Amino acid sequence: MQMIWLRSDLRLHDNTALSAAAARGPTVAVFLVSPQQWLEHDDAPCKVDFWLRNLSELSRALGELNIPLLIRKAARWDDAPTVLLDLCQQLNIDAVHVNEEYGIHETRRDAAVAQALKAKGITFHSYLDQLLFKPGTVLTKTGTCFQVFSQFRKVCYDRLRGSLPPLIVAPGVQASLTTNSDKIPNHIDGFETPEETLRALWPAGETEARRRLHTFADAHIDYYKSERDFPAKPGTSQLSAYIAAGVISPRQCLHAALQSNQGEFESGKVGAVTWINELLWREFYKHILVGYPRVSRHRAFRPETEALAWRDAPEDLLAWQEARTGLPIIDAAMRQLLATGWMHNRLRMVVAMFLTKNLLIDWREGERFFMRHLIDGDLAANNGGWQWSSSTGTDSAPYFRIFNPLSQSEKFDAEGVFIKRWLPELAGLNKKEVHNPADVGGLFGVADYPSPIVNLSTSRVRALAAFKNLPSRQNAGGAYE
Repeated sequence: MQMIWLRSDLRLHDNTALSAAAARGPTVAVFLVSPQQWLEHDDAPCKVDFWLRNLSELSRALGELNIPLLIRKAARWDDAPTVLLDLCQQLNIDAVHVNEEYGIHETRRDAAVAQALKAKGITFHSYLDQLLFKPGTVLTKTGTCFQVFSQFRKVCYDRLRGSLPPLIVAPGVQASLTTNSDKIPNHIDGFETPEETLRALWPAGETEARRRLHTFADAHIDYYKSERDFPAKPGTSQLSAYIAAGVISPRQCLHAALQSNQGEFESGKVGAVTWINELLWREFYKHILVGYPRVSRHRAFRPETEALAWRDAPEDLLAWQEARTGLPIIDAAMRQLLATGWMHNRLRMVVAMFLTKNLLIDWREGERFFMRHLIDGDLAANNGGWQWSSSTGTDSAPYFRIFNPLSQSEKFDAEGVFIKRWLPELAGLNKKEVHNPADVGGLFGVADYPSPIVNLSTSRVRALAAFKNLPSRQNAGGAYE
């Protein structure tokens, strides 16, 4: 008897470990509910709810193949070896199959489980699945991990041209087993059930994920490069939550993009090329997670930036978290996050740079807050994005490159459509006033909207000084975009 231990791979199709297990013999699936670990990892309630809803869909799909899905509790991953070994012995399991996960805790968990099973004669098989290339195999000529994305991407392109990872065929129907599937819980203690309006934005299941992928590849990918930076437009794929939970695979995404672009990586449709680059950015940050474990430990990728004199400013931090900064593009983006579990990628950079540069608050505060609210929360991507914005990370924005929220707002939401959607109290302002209500003036102003909590010019000077004073740092001027 074979077992697949499901984690961030909640799908039937193109699932390496599932198909490998089923090819070897009768198979059961198991998912471990680990609430204490999820809390320690700042997993968002909406993300946990998304997992459960996808598990329900997957359980039905597996049931049609006579593969039972079992649910067991291991409050922390330290409990996983005991829980899985007990289950394997109850069911006379010969081998456990998993798709690799990345990060210090994930690696330690899997090593401990493998050791416990091996001691009892049960084999443990792990497979490359959520990435196109195994971390540690895309290296510089000197054998080190890439620190610059463009160089990493070039090697990936060369490899993919030579050998495109194939899609894995889904398993077939197996003979019925005496083991029955468990009921999927609809709630986990410690994680508040999200509003139905949020859930409705993210329907569960592979069918929905594949529908989104094919709709995007067929109808929207051509315009991706030109429209992805405008938050009021439907210019993105809306697939990130499904990729993070493994409801759809990067291989499926890559194949769909290439199919829409006649198999080309760097030529043809610029939208498809740009989107493939985004898939490779995701890949890059996973490789960084493995190659530089300190980023899993809440450490800066650039060690010298650990000496930054971040401000202890709890009131400013709270205003940012609660969308009360007085900068409309910032507050609208934060309201989008709080209401939907998702934020437009351009705005993730804008609000992150505002927190770390204009407010000079430690990037880790923002990283943690995002993880606690994002339905697509992913350690590698979230950490990579925050460290890029705060100039502490790999391939990061130079410290003197500081987004100006007002010019970003005017450039990417010129008509104020996005702002007015999330800040209806500003609906009466014209397209010039809406970006900076503090300039409206008059006796009444904007009664329901706060004044800015920080002066953009002086706070920029403060940030430049803080970064310039770091060891081995030299003044390189300043650019304000």
